[in-house]
Amino acid sequence: MVTKVRSPSEGMANRPHSTSAIDGRRTCGDAALLPRRKRSDGDSGEAWRGAIEPVGALLRCALALPSDPSGVRKTVLGNGLRVLSESMPAVRSVSLGIWLKAGSRHEAGSDSGLTHFTEHMVFKGTERFSARDIAYAIEGLGGHLDAFTSKETTAFTAKILDQHWPRAFEILSDMVQNPRFDDGDIEKEKGVILEELKMDEDNPDYLLGTIFAKSFWSNHGMGRPIIGTRESIRSFDRRQLRRFFGTTFHSGNLLVTAAGNLDHEDLVLEAESRFGADAGSCEERSEPAPVVTPEIVLRDKPALEQVHLALGIEAFPARDLRRFAGFVLSTMLGGGFSSRMFQKIREEAGLAYSVYSDLGLYSDTGCLSIGAGTSLDALPQVLEYILREFRDLKDRPAPESEIRRAKDHLKGSLMLSLESTGSRMAHLARQEAYHGKIRSLDEVNEEIEAVTAGQVQELAQRWFRPEQIALSLLGNLQGLRIGREQLAC
Repeated sequence: MVTKVRSPSEGMANRPHSTSAIDGRRTCGDAALLPRRKRSDGDSGEAWRGAIEPVGALLRCALALPSDPSGVRKTVLGNGLRVLSESMPAVRSVSLGIWLKAGSRHEAGSDSGLTHFTEHMVFKGTERFSARDIAYAIEGLGGHLDAFTSKETTAFTAKILDQHWPRAFEILSDMVQNPRFDDGDIEKEKGVILEELKMDEDNPDYLLGTIFAKSFWSNHGMGRPIIGTRESIRSFDRRQLRRFFGTTFHSGNLLVTAAGNLDHEDLVLEAESRFGADAGSCEERSEPAPVVTPEIVLRDKPALEQVHLALGIEAFPARDLRRFAGFVLSTMLGGGFSSRMFQKIREEAGLAYSVYSDLGLYSDTGCLSIGAGTSLDALPQVLEYILREFRDLKDRPAPESEIRRAKDHLKGSLMLSLESTGSRMAHLARQEAYHGKIRSLDEVNEEIEAVTAGQVQELAQRWFRPEQIALSLLGNLQGLRIGREQLAC
């Protein structure tokens, strides 16, 4: 159940076990609770970023929060469970989330895909509710469930009419505390996830993302595919699942968030009732930050009509204050219709349909990513256009009018992304997980406004060096070769 986040339009409900690769998240069900920015071509699909993960979602993780922090409340239970909510009395829905501080990067190599597999199995029933009971109960109340696994977190979410949220929370909390892990269900789910893997590998965007991440974060959990491998998926058994669940799914490792028409005290009472008996202990994880290896990887796939390009540069972690200048730079490069790459490569040269940039930030690493799909003949020109913009951003400060446009586009995207209960619920979780505090949108806007052309240029000079550029290509390459000298910028 991997997915990427979709737009806040919530138009993907009732599509169980869907896969979208935009941020590498594997989801089951409706991924609409997790907002994301649209690609610069106006579509909602791009997938290679899936393997390097949260893109727009991490942008908001690093920058945005509910615009009215006075409606946000936080309580920490005695066992360490954190409960956050935002009251939105004008709406008639509630979005709930139970977030686990564990993702695919925390797995041992032999357990690759175990977190995602466990996420699937949580939906297979508990002692109280069968899988069918869960589906019938939530949808019978007009709601829907979802879940996703990412590099650093796993989440189980529900969206429901406000009068039914306690019932949804009862079911959701039982799912994440008391899954059955039936042997028969495990064997059947192996087949389901193996088919999901085939579906991913048939998607060139997603496949490219897997190739890119494996090279970019080689020999580290960040570089492994969230879904795992055929070998690891086939190897999972009840003992492994029980061991992983027993050492990971504890209240000290969990976060409850909610947004919508509900009262914080009522949510705390429900959380105490459902999780209060949990002692809260969990297995501590400590691992070194990934070391980036900027390699050039060419993967031939003759069946493809296009050559898919993924170019990446090591950035900084989510808490780095330079992130604001980084997001302005990324927006200028490929964050919208008015961005440099969209205007030059698509509008003026007509060389690509899809071209974009994103800045994905994590707890201890980050990646500025550039993506495009084009013909083999046009590939050298597309690459040169990208490198030309790198050189220009290094050599001279961007015009104030362009900085102004990028700031306003960025602020508008952030504010518009916060118009649903699902997006607000998810933002509470990301802010708490990455920053440990809630900041108002006004504060964030001030940080964006403080970015200068000189700061953007300084970042460009730091990032855009040929020896730091990672490049992955996938398509019918017909013997194509690219050397480091061709990435001069």
